[in-house]
Amino acid sequence: MDSPAHDGPLPPEFVDALASTQSITFRNELRVFETAAPQGLAPHQMAWAADVEPSRTTADREYGTGRLVFLCDPSEPDAWGSSYRMIVFAQAPIDSQMSSDEFLPDVAWSWLVDALDSRAAAYIRAAGTTTTVMSTGFGELASEGSGAQVEVRASWSPTTGDLVPHLEAWSEFVCMLAGFPPTEDGVESLRPSRREA
Repeated sequence: MDSPAHDGPLPPEFVDALASTQSITFRNELRVFETAAPQGLAPHQMAWAADVEPSRTTADREYGTGRLVFLCDPSEPDAWGSSYRMIVFAQAPIDSQMSSDEFLPDVAWSWLVDALDSRAAAYIRAAGTTTTVMSTGFGELASEGSGAQVEVRASWSPTTGDLVPHLEAWSEFVCMLAGFPPTEDGVESLRPSRREA
């Protein structure tokens, strides 16, 4: 593991939390790698990125991407209610008609909550937004046609230093948003769609 971005000595809360990530099992559809964390959000941070790789899926599927930033501040900021904060972003293409579904934001948010709860992730103060983005190509981009994407930005505060359930839930959520079936029973996934010509 590369050295995480930090300012000053590493507190035990941060060291122990990162040590827990060594036992994480991500979904097979994902390629997960460490990436640069944004600066100035907390004294200590680590970030991961994930791509659903076409080579790991069937040829006719689109794929999604995700980012996760782990923040640590032993002073326990009031807004967090904890020494830890997770910030996530996930994006995936969807059928253009599905973008107008009034229930889509609720469904996408429920997938994240269900992924966290199904792994018994201990957390508080979850918050987030779900956005649908429509795009249409014109001029030399007209061949791209029209398409839509769903984007979810969320954050929550882990109440323990065990990051395994949080990163595994993020892995599950990115795949579900990209249209892959959940690993837990009783949850329905969306079908991804190519851009329409």
